[in-house]
Amino acid sequence: MSGVTTPASADASAATGETTIAATTAAAGAVTLDPIEAALTALRAGRPVVVVDDEDRENEGDIIFPAERADAALMGFTVRYTSGVICVPLTAERAAQLALPPMLAVNEDPKGTAYTVSTDAASGVSTGISAADRARTATVLADPAATAGDLTRPGHVFPLIAVDGLLDVRPGHTEAAVALCLATGHRPVGVIAELVHDDGSMMRLPALRAFADEHDLRLISIADLIVHLGRHPLEDGGGTEPISTDRTTTDPSTTDFSTDSTLREDSR
Repeated sequence: MSGVTTPASADASAATGETTIAATTAAAGAVTLDPIEAALTALRAGRPVVVVDDEDRENEGDIIFPAERADAALMGFTVRYTSGVICVPLTAERAAQLALPPMLAVNEDPKGTAYTVSTDAASGVSTGISAADRARTATVLADPAATAGDLTRPGHVFPLIAVDGLLDVRPGHTEAAVALCLATGHRPVGVIAELVHDDGSMMRLPALRAFADEHDLRLISIADLIVHLGRHPLEDGGGTEPISTDRTTTDPSTTDFSTDSTLREDSR
């Protein structure tokens, strides 16, 4: 990714250079990404992360967090700063368990994004569109005890099926979300939504860095995540040991998203 300084590129000769804070060696004007370990630590503490894909792909940044961590405040924060379209990446096996078939038999999406039919939780919701309702749906999708009868179709949440092999096969936000959930000890069901400006245009790297800094979030790339998982395969735990980072002294578990969440009930 041009114009980006990553932990790996900051010290490519280091065998374990991922823990390097790239900001200390970033060239002037470059957008600095955070270490993957810092993002994993944040996710384990219940905080979302911002994940950007390659500039020659979608060139967008998504808020990502484990679906089982969803609540009204976190979902409201996500809806406020994104397009408002809440997607829930999951495995094909999980989609089959919950009777969530593909939205269409022939997928014409240029990037192959595998939407299922949309869905809502069958209980504990009102119309399905509020932040609280969509958080409830996300947690049902992640609940291993939930069955197809715990959902109604169509709804206001859009599950996405990750390809088998995840990032080894497709370097998309769908697969990154499932991989991040697995790497942090969560169930393989995530929540993603694309970050946008107030005028609805997509946030690009400089704006994503500013947003992440403003809200004390970690910003990582799918490319760096692929490198990390090459060193720390998911079957070995994904390198999930806690780390310390000197980028900020804020405890990642203490931010109250309810104070930063204008719940946009009409967002879809």
